[in-house]
Amino acid sequence: MAQLEVTQVRSAIGTKPKQRGTLRALGLGRIGKSNVLADTPDIRGQINKVPHLVSVRELD
Repeated sequence: MAQLEVTQVRSAIGTKPKQRGTLRALGLGRIGKSNVLADTPDIRGQINKVPHLVSVRELD
């Protein structure tokens, strides 16, 4: 299964509580923190909720 490296690139200050919760669910909490996750529809949906706060890189 493919993997995604998700990195937080912008602050969650001033965002809605649901967006902050989504960042927490992705395993992020501060700028520069990264997490490697499985490429599933659930994870893709979470990333689509906060595209302005994260960057995504596909791993082989």
